[in-house]
Amino acid sequence: MPTATIIKVAGPLVVADSMKSAKMYEVVRVSKERLIGEVIELHGDTASIQVYEETSGIGPGEPVELTGQTLSVDLAPGLLTSIYDGIQRPLPLIEREAKSPYITRGISVPAIDRAQKWTFVPSVEKGANVVSGDILGTVQETTLIEHRIMVPPGVAGTVTDIRKGSFTIEETIAVITPNPESPIPHPISVSMLQRWPIRIPRPVSAKGIPTTPLVTGMRILDTLFPIAKGGAGAIPGPFGAGKTVTQQSLAKYCDAQVIVYIGCGERGNEMTEVLKEFPHLIDPHSGEPLMKRTVLIANTSNMPVAAREASVYTGITIAEYYRDMGYDVALMADSTSRWAEAMREISGRLEEMPGEEGYPAYLGSRTAGFYERAGTVDCLGGDKRKGSLTVIGAVSPPGGDFSEPVTQNTLRVTKVFWALDAKLAYRRHFPAINWLQSYTLYADNLADYFGRSVAEEFVENRERAMKILQEESRLEEIVRLVGTDALSPREQLTLETARMIREDFLFQNAYDPIDAYTSLKKQHRLLRTILTFFDHALPVVEAEDFDMHKLRALTVKEQITQAHLIPEENMNDFDTLDATIRTQIETLRTGA
Repeated sequence: MPTATIIKVAGPLVVADSMKSAKMYEVVRVSKERLIGEVIELHGDTASIQVYEETSGIGPGEPVELTGQTLSVDLAPGLLTSIYDGIQRPLPLIEREAKSPYITRGISVPAIDRAQKWTFVPSVEKGANVVSGDILGTVQETTLIEHRIMVPPGVAGTVTDIRKGSFTIEETIAVITPNPESPIPHPISVSMLQRWPIRIPRPVSAKGIPTTPLVTGMRILDTLFPIAKGGAGAIPGPFGAGKTVTQQSLAKYCDAQVIVYIGCGERGNEMTEVLKEFPHLIDPHSGEPLMKRTVLIANTSNMPVAAREASVYTGITIAEYYRDMGYDVALMADSTSRWAEAMREISGRLEEMPGEEGYPAYLGSRTAGFYERAGTVDCLGGDKRKGSLTVIGAVSPPGGDFSEPVTQNTLRVTKVFWALDAKLAYRRHFPAINWLQSYTLYADNLADYFGRSVAEEFVENRERAMKILQEESRLEEIVRLVGTDALSPREQLTLETARMIREDFLFQNAYDPIDAYTSLKKQHRLLRTILTFFDHALPVVEAEDFDMHKLRALTVKEQITQAHLIPEENMNDFDTLDATIRTQIETLRTGA
């Protein structure tokens, strides 16, 4: 077979000839330095390769080596607590191997430690019949997560050998003899290690309709614009509006069991903050370090652009693996705009016909393919376990223009839109999510859960709060023209209540130990207290010649302002506050 050689180098794109035996998405080793690349286009015996490392100094005539493999990730115990780059190279191990803080070109290190031993406890006995996805046994990967070793997809038969004890991820822990009708003629040795191509979704038995909310602890998200476990959401916003802080708060406080956080093309200082902060964060649900249930993928803006495109697929494949074990998994991608820009650059170097704003014509299908891997699923296997994968992608539209292609293609396939607003950020209102532009399409699916698990009037209160905020927007136009005094007492009360919802409920301090996370029951009580104020004040202010200044001067308003700091264990304080509201407003009525 003729030796494949480079004939052209254009940034991360390398063109090689004598590649007739190559396959699409096959991994290749480029040049004498054996840089990792992937075949992305074939014309006859010429192949276009996107290289996931720096290509400076490489020129025509250098060799290209075919590997016969697709770009895949290692799936085994040891993923949690790890920090990877976009193609699953462990950054701490690279630093130790290269003896340098910089990634050495061509360096090859295993994604998961091959020498570490894990204690495997079988869940099935010898002679058991198993199918794809069945759990053979467990490994305590961290103190928070039990790693379930599953029968690989496409494998079914009888367990003829299974072993208990300490093994590396490559050692055989079980032997499965395929069923007679199986095309596989010989017994299959199963280890803890699976490899899976990143561009192919992992198989499931069925997908279901999400009916349980992903509780984030952020009041504007959980109450006004909830996302379901297994849902897909987008956080678009301009520079400085708080995308990264919102994503980090979601990773810290949401009630998913496993977190996969992808830093895709963001600035190095933002990712550095994540990498430094996460190992020291305590999981509020367990009191253990948050990293014990987290996988970080760092592919910053100064790393090779082609690896950005792979990083989101690497992350979502790892997330699907834990979903298949029956866990609720949340994936945060920050930001998918940088992923799209990487596709645009590669597309331009391939000289493809550009679409809108220079993005490739397949931007929409690639975006849809990524978000559609979210979902609540029936996992493979006979135990009928369920898992979920929630995908939340940040979008960075230039100048905050939500009409640009990446934002629009994202909105077509996601059901939750959390619109960050620079004006709110400049006013120091955080999270700076615009309550008039944002929406959720999961509200109907989650209504039964909220009514059953939180309070019967939860959904009704949510709708009332939304109407008050919308009414405030309409009244502000009138106030700008004629002033507040021209409004009726009811309209003035609406404005005052809307202000309380905005400042006392929607505003949340991500750095306050009490305010950073609010349970659903506390969110309900807090909003109900504000609406209680409105309901009791309404008949009073509509009385003839009522002075609104008396209402604004009530001392209970200061107590409502501080209500978000009531600890979760002191929920009875809301009953006392509601009683105070009724007493003080009744005093106004009788005095009038």
